[in-house]
Amino acid sequence: MKAIFISYNQALTDRINDMLDKNGVRGFTRWALTEGRGSYTGEPHYGTHAWPSMNTSLLAIVEDEKIPVLLDALREIDSTTEQQGSRAFVWNIEQAM
Repeated sequence: MKAIFISYNQALTDRINDMLDKNGVRGFTRWALTEGRGSYTGEPHYGTHAWPSMNTSLLAIVEDEKIPVLLDALREIDSTTEQQGSRAFVWNIEQAM
């Protein structure tokens, strides 16, 4: 099992939901409002007057074989919305209950 953490502009929520549905990812935890800024490019997402947009983040635990497919789908979304600064991170899950 792997954990995938995805952070994206909240405007992309419908596209992310569709991507999860198409890839059979039902369970996840979502944080509707998260702040952030990219390491190199993109605008900050702070929810302030100067930087009003916000991110949304989610964490899903999925089978190992789903990770490459999910990352490819996320790259496709990000390639058409580069200024939004979507990011994904994956790590191993050692145990779960």
